[in-house]
Order: sequence, then structure tokens, then C-alpha cells
Amino acid sequence: MDSDDDMHDAMGSASEGEQEYQSDLMPSDNEVNESDESDYGFDDNGVDDDPQPASSRSQSTYLVLSEKDIRQRQEEAVTNVSTVLDISPTQAGILLRHFKWSISKVNDEWFADEDAVRDKVGLLKPLVEPASDTKDVTCGICFESYPPASMKATTCGHNFCSSCWAGYIHTAINDGPGCLTLRCPDPSCNAAVGEDMVLSLVSDDDRTKYTRYVLRSYVEDNRKTKWCPAPNCEFAVEFILGSGPFDIVCKCSYSFCWNCLEEAHRPVDCDTVAKWILKNCAESENMNWILANSKPCPKCKRPIEKNQGCMHITCTPPCKFEFCWLCLGAWSEHGERTGGFYACNRYETAKQEGVYDEAERRREMAKNSLERYTHYYERWATNESSRGKAVADLHQMQAVQIEKLSDKQCQPVSQLKFITEAWLQIIECRRVLKWTYAYGYYLPENEVGKRQFFEYVQGEAEAGLERLHQCAEKDLQTFLEGDTPNPCFNDFRTKLAGLTSVTKTYFENLVRALENGLSDVNSKVSAKVGCCSKPSGNSKGRAGRSKAGTSKSVSIGNTTKAVPSNYPAVDIALIRSACLSCLANLKVNGSVCGSS
Repeated sequence: MDSDDDMHDAMGSASEGEQEYQSDLMPSDNEVNESDESDYGFDDNGVDDDPQPASSRSQSTYLVLSEKDIRQRQEEAVTNVSTVLDISPTQAGILLRHFKWSISKVNDEWFADEDAVRDKVGLLKPLVEPASDTKDVTCGICFESYPPASMKATTCGHNFCSSCWAGYIHTAINDGPGCLTLRCPDPSCNAAVGEDMVLSLVSDDDRTKYTRYVLRSYVEDNRKTKWCPAPNCEFAVEFILGSGPFDIVCKCSYSFCWNCLEEAHRPVDCDTVAKWILKNCAESENMNWILANSKPCPKCKRPIEKNQGCMHITCTPPCKFEFCWLCLGAWSEHGERTGGFYACNRYETAKQEGVYDEAERRREMAKNSLERYTHYYERWATNESSRGKAVADLHQMQAVQIEKLSDKQCQPVSQLKFITEAWLQIIECRRVLKWTYAYGYYLPENEVGKRQFFEYVQGEAEAGLERLHQCAEKDLQTFLEGDTPNPCFNDFRTKLAGLTSVTKTYFENLVRALENGLSDVNSKVSAKVGCCSKPSGNSKGRAGRSKAGTSKSVSIGNTTKAVPSNYPAVDIALIRSACLSCLANLKVNGSVCGSS
């Protein structure tokens, strides 16, 4: 494949229809007023009130292209090559498709060895002069004779009748995009069949298919462009390669990963997503469930689930074997002397002797594995469901509630964008939170410090998101009721905008921390880092006098917080200020970053 510099290097700036997108879906931040800190548990330190998204300052951008934009680029490329090389537009199109729409590659190869390029792509110079007489010409396919006016040929001069040409091209088009490199029907000829000849001979349906293949070739032959994978979406994305995340937001509102084309899945990497999706679809969890919740019939080995009743089990026909659920022995050997219908002395004795240890161990392992997977999957699926509900609520709000709110509160619609921004943030946070459960499932259980730290910050993320969601959903209803403007609406605006900003910053830092593999976590929770300002307050406080084993006291600035003793010391203010090292290295019962 061509280098990055070769890709569409003569296109210049993007066309008017193109829109530059940032990889951050969220809108600009709003400040959190100091008076509202108590409403949602945050102060205003560390809130990013720069209207430019953080991603635009540190990451490359990408372009979302419509089909109109792609056709315009193709036309410009064809015109450029046709003018520079002094060839027809049809020949220029053949060259560009062969060299994957790289103008610089076309020019370099052409001027280095024009004859070799012509031979490679089938742009032969006319070698056979057309017949000058009026005698009929025999078609090389159907062997019928036709007047010269009814015959068609490419630059090679091999004549075939229009009917055979049409059938030949029709078959090629319906075979797929290989029709873009169609050659002369003569088996010994390499002459290319140009677009003008194809379009002059085919039906309207075939013409539509062919032009569609031409359009698709611009995207699919170029590793810098890809189609949006959303169903029925006709947009393509051109990604400017660079460092940073690879999440794309299409104009159709679908977010996807550039690398794997799955839905956007930060902070989880593509390999983890592939494993998680495969696990959700695989039969392995069915087998785990069967192993954990059933036992095989001793005779036919079919798995049997016992959900109630006594220990006397009868297998289904045609087996009909009767056995004891506990020891799996024949029921004919059981009765009152072996413990009756609800116990089995044989089983208890054999269990004490270790006969069933391995089977029980395997069953218990399967049960634990299934329960662990179910725990993460249910929460993954719940957040996906909540995200879908939030998308529907956003559409409802934009279609109906915004106008209603504007009328009731006497506010122009342009002043109500903070509500849309809040819902967009909720949708994005639900997506991130969903994938943190896949992250947690594959986090090694032996890394206790990381797991405890992860569970704590994940829980704080959920709590913060719930505060934002409730404010946007429940608190808003108050202002949709009544006939006169509510005097508290401006306070609501400040609170919701502040929650949106704080939640956005928290989740951005959470994503960065997880993408870095929680590398700053120090299991000893004792290292110092020099990235925060020296706190001015006293670290001693009521939280610091908690009983040992129940909580830890953490001092940050003028604030002292108590967190569970089995979690690393964490404070939200540090997350918001992006001091991720401090999150993992806070001193227990002390201060951080330069404090004594």
C-alpha cells in the first residue's frame, strides 16, 4: 500500500461539504459555581472551562465524507491526472484505480516508465487501424457478421458486436467490483475496458452498480478511508493518522473504533473487545451453566437439572434410568436405610472419603466462573440498555421538550443547548461505563491493588453519572410544568452545566487511566509524586480518627476524606485535575505531593 503522503496529496483542502470532527463527542464545558458545590460534591478546582475540546488540543482530527464529497474528489483527481499526463479522463480513471487513487504514485510511475505502466494497466496505444471498407465484420464471440457500425472495440482493435459486449460487461458487473479492471474479451489481449465504453452499453441498473463500484473503490482501496459500519449509513471517514485514541463519530451519530470497526469501546482495547464479544456469543458459557447446574445421567450421560423435589431422579425416555441425585447410584439400591428421599448416607460417606472431591471442585469452579461472568455481563448489558434509553430520551427532548421548555421559561432555544450537552454527555458516559465492565472482567484477579482501585473509581463514576442523569431527567420535569417561568431555572442551568462539566472531566481521566493500564497504582500506597500543588490545610480531622480497619483518612488541599480501608486512598478532586498518579499513590492518613 502507498505511504501516507501519497494519499490524495493533490486534493488540497477539504470540500465545502466536508466537516471536521473531533474524536471527542462531548460539547464544551461550563464552569461549576462555587455556591453549587454542595449540590453535587465537587469544588471548582480542575474544571476545564476552555471551550475547545481537550481532544482537539492533543489528537489528530478526521473528516467525515458524504458520497457527494467522494465523487468531487474523484473528479478532481481525474482532471488533475488527465491534464498533467495529457491523456483522456477515461484513461486517467483507469490509472487512478490501479494505483489506488494516489495521484503522486501515478505521476511517479508514469514519468519513470510510461510504456511499462501502459502495459501493466492495459492502456495500449492503438495497434490495429479500423477497417476502411464497408464489408461485414465477424464477431469474435458469437461469430455472426455485422456492419462495422455495429461493432465495438477498445484500443486493441479487437471487434465484437454490441450485444456480446453488453452481455460480457453485464456478467462482469454482476460478478462484483472486479469489473473495474475489466479487460478485452480476447483471451490473449490485456487491453483495459474504459468507463465510457462500459456506461454506453449497459442497462440503467448495471450503470448504477458500476458507478457505485467506482465510488466504493476510492474508499476501499485507501487505508486512510473507511466506510462507517452503521447500518444504512452512506458516509465515509478519512482518518489523519496520529497518536491517540481511534474513536470516530460519524455524521449519522454512530461512534465506532477506527481499528476494528466495532462500536466505540474506549477504554478497552480492540483485542479485549474481540474476546468479550466472542465470549458473549460462544457456547462456553452454556457449557459452564450446564456443568454448574446439572449432573449427567449415570447411564446415558445426558445432563439433568434438578430444581426442586427429592433426590429420586428418573431420566427422560428412552433411558428412564432411576438414580440418586447425590451419589448418582441406582435408586434400587436406596431407601430408608440410605437416608430416605432427601439425603444419602452413601454420598456423605463417600464425600468424607474424598470420592467426589474432584467432581465437586470442577462444579464449584464452573459455578464461580459463571457467576463472575454473569455479574459483569449483566452490568455491561444494563448500561447498553440505559444508553439506548438515553438516546431515545435525547431525541424526545429535542423534538418536543425543548420547544415546550422554551415557551414555559421564556428562554430562546439557543439558550437551552446546555440540556442537549448534558444528554450527549450521559450517552457517552454510559458507553464508557459499559466497557469498563469488560475491562474489569479481564483484569487479573491477582493484581489486588489495581482491582480495588478500579472498583473504587468505577463506583465513583457510576455515582457521578447517576447524579447527572437524575438532574437532566427528573429535575428538568419541574420546569416543564406550570404556566409561568420558574425563578429557579437559572440555578438549574448552573447546576446541570456544572454536573456536565465535572462528569465529563472525571470520565476523560478515568478513560486515560484505564488505557494506561492503571500503571500509576502502587500497592504500597506510599510513593510521592510532584504534580499537585502543596496542600495548605491540616491533614488531621475527624475522618483521620476513624477506627483502624474501617476507613482511611486522606488529605487533599483543605479537604479530608474518608474512604473504605480496603481501597486505595482516592479523592474526586484529584481525578478531575487529571493527577492520576496521586490517585494511586496517596499517603494513607497523610497528605500528597510535596506535603510533609
